Order: sequence, then C-alpha cells, then structure tokens
Amino acid sequence: MQELKVPSVGESIVEVEVGAWLKREGEGFAQDEPLVELITDKATLELPAPFAGTLAKILKRTGETARVGEAIALLEAGAQAAAPAPQAPAEAAKAPEPMAMPAAERLLREAGVAPEAVQGTGLGGRILKEDVLRHLEAQAAPPPAPAPAPAPAAQPPADRPWRVSEAVPMTPLRRRIAERLLLARQTTAMLTTFNEADMSAVIALRKELGEAFQKKHGVRLGFMSFFVKAVVQALKEIPELNAEIRDNAILYHRYYDIGVAVGGGEGLVVPVLRDADRLSFAEIERQIADFAERARSRKLKPEELMGGTFTITNGGVYGSLNSTPLLNPPQVGILGMHAIQERPVAREGQVVIRPMMYLALSYDHRIVDGREAVTFLRRVKELVENPVRLLLEV
Repeated sequence: MQELKVPSVGESIVEVEVGAWLKREGEGFAQDEPLVELITDKATLELPAPFAGTLAKILKRTGETARVGEAIALLEAGAQAAAPAPQAPAEAAKAPEPMAMPAAERLLREAGVAPEAVQGTGLGGRILKEDVLRHLEAQAAPPPAPAPAPAPAAQPPADRPWRVSEAVPMTPLRRRIAERLLLARQTTAMLTTFNEADMSAVIALRKELGEAFQKKHGVRLGFMSFFVKAVVQALKEIPELNAEIRDNAILYHRYYDIGVAVGGGEGLVVPVLRDADRLSFAEIERQIADFAERARSRKLKPEELMGGTFTITNGGVYGSLNSTPLLNPPQVGILGMHAIQERPVAREGQVVIRPMMYLALSYDHRIVDGREAVTFLRRVKELVENPVRLLLEV
C-alpha cells in the first residue's frame, strides 16, 4: 500500500478541501489518471495517480479538509487488485483485528479503547500514536452543535404556482471567491478612478495586420496584449501600482507579473503572465489563450495562479459597459476593461463617432494617491490610443 498525499499547491496554501472522488474504492486506474479533485481558494485542481493501480481505501471524503502532506487515500500498485477469496462462515464472522504500532497499542491499553474504534492512517491502515490521540481528543470534546436545517422553501400560493424558489448550496470554490472578495473590501482602502479610451487605432491595426499576425504566430491578435503592454509601461513609470504592503513596509516589485482574469467555469481565476515586460505580443496572446483553455478544463497548475503584482480583468467579454473591479490582495491595483461601444465624441471641434471603451482602475489608497492613480490610467489610455508608443516605449 502507498499513501496518496496532498501535494504542495502554492506558497500560501496549507489546507485544501477534498472535492469529488473520480474513482471508487476498489476501482483501478492508470498512471496520471485523475483520482480526486482538490479545492483551494484559487481553483479546483485534479490530483493525478502517481502510478497504475487500485484505489484501496479513501481516507478523506468529499467535503472534508486535508493539510498539505496529509494522506487522503491508500493506493495499491500494479494491476487492479483481485477480489479477495471468499471466506468460510467462521472466518467471515471474525474480522481481523486492526494492527497498532507499539506506542499506539500502549495508549489504547491505558485508555481502555478497542483498536477497532480508531481509524488508522499508517501504512496499510496501521494505527499510529497520533491516531489514538486524535481519537481521544474527539471523545473528550463536546459534541458539535447540530447545523441548523436549511429553511424549507416557501410553498407558492395556490393561485400562483409559478412563484417557486430553489435553494442550491454554494460550491466550495464559490464560497472561497466570496470570502476573498469580502476580504478585499475589509482590508483595503479601495477607490476607483475612471477614464475612456478611443480604440480606433488598435482596431485599425488589428484589421490591417491581424491576418498576417495569425499566419505567422498561429494565434489571434487580441486586445489584451495591447493592454498588458500598456500596463507594464505605466507600471514602470508609476511604481506605486506595482507594490504591496508587507508588515509595516511598502514592497516595490521591480518585475512585472500580470494576472489576467479568465472564466473558469465556476468563477473567474487569475493566472499570471510571468515577466510580462519580456514577452512579445504573440507570446502574451499564446499564453492567454492557453490559460483560458486550461481554465475551462481545470488544468491550470497552482503555481500559475500565484504571485501576480497587478491584475487586468475584462468585463467587456460579457457585455459590461462599466464596473468597479475589486482588488486581488495583496496587490494594490487592478485595471478593468469593458465593452467597446460606438459613441459620439468631440474631435477638433467636430462631433464624430468613435469606438470607445471605459477603463476603471481600482487602487489601494493606503499606498496609491489619487494623483498616481489618475496619471497611471491616463498613461494606459495614451498608449492604447497610439499603439506605436508601445513599440517605441515613449
């Protein structure tokens, strides 16, 4: 038997919630085949099998928590284990007594506890000293108060049977998203400033060179690469937006890891473009397309969701015209992109129609003053409206 343990899933994550088991006890699996879902405050991840074998025993059920390094199942290597030979009636009547390690056996004897009452987590189900101590603590602790039963949905009036409500439990990932959003509200002094960008030049550039770009690089030229480039340039000029508060100090990052929010099925996840200042337009577009595809299939790696210094989110893909994006702590800035809409604007004394996008910058006022925030957003606007500046870095 070999233990299936919770791997390290990020520098700040010490505990996960066990999601759905993808194999049943006694069921065989191939190497690298997903066995179970692990739910963190970032994403839902699949834990693959380290070798081909059989799922012998599940130690942690769906909904239970487990710490990094803790065993959640026992695996048997090799082909699917053969079914145990049928027992004679006398043999079946007497189950084998669980094995206990010497220290655990002494504790059991002193406490007067039968070995059968303790769940062993050692190799092959052996009872460890820690298992006995855990069992004794659980016995001494007062029973937890029963959770209040969910209130039954009100019955619709007889004359209006269509007025029905349905109660659906929140998924673990959705609960964690809610917790983090509430944390952002409670622990930051968040303000938002707005501007708008004329997208005519970027649209014209994509129309002129988009086909050649895709033929050469194998990926579409989207809007996001322009904004990533513009944000990096603006961060270099306004470093207060590329910082965080750590203890009583302000930590200024001299590198540019840009988080890009993408839809992950149950909610948004934010994979990170590492060293975005060193990436070409094509590399940015390829990474974002890859992130989006793997977010939908839950194939993102935990380390890809960690450690961004600034975030960009695009509500425009869902049709949002404007919004106030929430910070992703400990970051102190997030840029919100929105839908492009043709609107009348004044140009050289004339009213003309232009494809306009509202931009929103939310920032932590503890570090970033209004002057820096407005200057940063105006700089992003200037760079997007004249994308040649991005190439010349002026």
